[in-house]
Amino acid sequence: MRRLAKAIGCLALAVAAWAAGGSLLRQAPAKFAERKNPFAGDEQARLAGAKLYAHECAACHGSNGEGIGKAPPLKRTDVIEAPPGALFWVLRNGSLYRGMPSFAHLPQPQRWEIITFLQETKNAAHPGGTDRVE
Repeated sequence: MRRLAKAIGCLALAVAAWAAGGSLLRQAPAKFAERKNPFAGDEQARLAGAKLYAHECAACHGSNGEGIGKAPPLKRTDVIEAPPGALFWVLRNGSLYRGMPSFAHLPQPQRWEIITFLQETKNAAHPGGTDRVE
């Protein structure tokens, strides 16, 4: 009986943690979420980020950020308006549980370039290279 109660308690905690967890962006520690993007507004960084996105991210998130399968779309307000540091944390750490790999193998400047691309897509070229206004 005690074992069953413990198992039920663990399951309840896991479900509560999952429900509260929501977006990976909300799980970023404050010290990361407060970090500023050193490349914000830099067109060269955005273009470099577009190339990196096409190479590193598009296979899962789609060439236009529409999301594929279980990978969520990235052209969402919560991503575009997220604190840059929270995005950096997600790229650095990933989430094995959600199938998001870590991109810690990329140098920090390249991760910031991807973030620059993700957050500056409005009125900018998407990974395919054509301009579009959203």
